[in-house]
Amino acid sequence: MEKKSLKERLAGVKTSRWVRFAIVSIIFIGWVILMGNLWLMLLWLLLADIYIFQFIPWNWWKSKTGATRTVMAWVDAIVYALVLIYFIFAFVGQQYEIPSSSLEKSLLVGDRLWVDKTVYGARVPQTPVHFPLAQHTMPLLGTKSYIDKPQLEYHRLPGVRSIERGDIVVFNYPQGDTVALGLGTRDYYQVAYELEMQGVPDGKAYIAQHPEMFGEVVWRPVDRRENYVKRAIGLPGERLRISGDTIFINGKAIAEPENVEYNYIIPVNGVIPDEKWQQLGVRAEDHGPAPMRNDYAGFSFYDVPLTKAMKAEIETWPEVIGPLQRESESGMLDLGNVFPLGNKYGWTRPDMGEFWIPRRGDTLHLTLANLPLYRRAIAVYEGNDLQVRDGKIYINGVQTAHYTFKLDYYWMMGDNRDRSADSRYWGFVPEDHIVGSPMFIILSLDKERGLTDGKIRWNRILKNPNPDKSAGKW
Repeated sequence: MEKKSLKERLAGVKTSRWVRFAIVSIIFIGWVILMGNLWLMLLWLLLADIYIFQFIPWNWWKSKTGATRTVMAWVDAIVYALVLIYFIFAFVGQQYEIPSSSLEKSLLVGDRLWVDKTVYGARVPQTPVHFPLAQHTMPLLGTKSYIDKPQLEYHRLPGVRSIERGDIVVFNYPQGDTVALGLGTRDYYQVAYELEMQGVPDGKAYIAQHPEMFGEVVWRPVDRRENYVKRAIGLPGERLRISGDTIFINGKAIAEPENVEYNYIIPVNGVIPDEKWQQLGVRAEDHGPAPMRNDYAGFSFYDVPLTKAMKAEIETWPEVIGPLQRESESGMLDLGNVFPLGNKYGWTRPDMGEFWIPRRGDTLHLTLANLPLYRRAIAVYEGNDLQVRDGKIYINGVQTAHYTFKLDYYWMMGDNRDRSADSRYWGFVPEDHIVGSPMFIILSLDKERGLTDGKIRWNRILKNPNPDKSAGKW
């Protein structure tokens, strides 16, 4: 093929192509400004070659015939589709499936949501080189679905509004930076702490030294960590306290969701049929195949999450032989091991003392007493070297008693209060972990039913996933 000079190439460009290139360039430059990263302007040279210069033979395959042209036509279509999906998932929204019952009855296991990323402002991908249809692991292959470098600084496009109390929010799991692949969904830090409580000197080192038990230990960037969904309870700058499961914000008790669930100990005289549980709306994994036995107290019981209405209904059942008792008041479970891990505050899941939620630009007076609450935010989420030496706090090598936060933080909780792994266990959610908020339910499948037995929950399709918030109950 004869090589053309730059002058010849420019002379051969039609006016209509110049117009299209100008329009695309204006849109692209506006996008770069929104992204806040001028390095992206280098991609403009690629656009210039596609539309104007054509030094790279982008359409070489169109002159071919037979199998080559057919295969390349499919490759071309797939690449364009993946690029489009990448931009939609990164800047508009994406599908998310509810894997657990932590937000029942607002969201049910098997609900597939469309998560709007524009409402709080789409987050620019911090790990830009990734496969758009996988969060962190390639389907079937089991390999990483992203390349660690480059890592871009946190930046968010303008949004419609900020997070409000009562919002259901999708976010990257804050303690998902380090993962032991053999632990499944179990938290690496929680497991390391439990090992230390059992007498292991260094839980993290023990996990790393025993890959046959815990699997390979890997690090994941913020936007490639597992997606979680919870309800926003505490906002930046507020003071939060939990007493007897009642949440106080700035000293005032806040309302609970209408369908909030708590686990109850239900004493029974026999097995309650599965059909009865199903009609009540209790999932099989929540009630189990048969009641448990308390040999010390001498009765059989179920331990089940119930709303107020469900509790009133179950109290009328003939199988129930005594008053229901809150699980948290039964003494049957250890309610400790809450945030911050290893604290000496004496806090439990239903009772946590008052603390301040960090707000961007606000300065906190740091002490050895409150440091456990904010250590991870300062050292991990905001990337500082924090050390304590001789009873004094050093940040980046400088002794200090104050710290000014760079990010906003949130306190997230599930509506299924006694079965939700939420901020009570792993603390604050930084703003750079926020993904978006569910807009509507795409599809809802009940995994415990068959296709002819109500597997598809037709009454939930296209419904608002947060009716309490829309009704002004928050």
